[in-house]
Amino acid sequence: MGIGVLSPWHIAIFALVVLVVFGPKRLPEMGRSLGKGMREFKESISGHAESGGEGVDAERTLLAEVAAEPVLADRDRLD
Repeated sequence: MGIGVLSPWHIAIFALVVLVVFGPKRLPEMGRSLGKGMREFKESISGHAESGGEGVDAERTLLAEVAAEPVLADRDRLD
């Protein structure tokens, strides 16, 4: 075997390790989030998200506001 060749045994061992580390309850959740991330990445590359117009800008603004809130709250506690 050369470098970079995966046999079925390698894949089976890897799948077993992932199952043991993350558990059967978290695997579907991780799969969904991975699929969503890949879908969003493909949309951003192809430019489909840009054709949405105002909805995309409003969503980005809302996400930026939500992300900034905990930082401002932490700053107030420090003063």
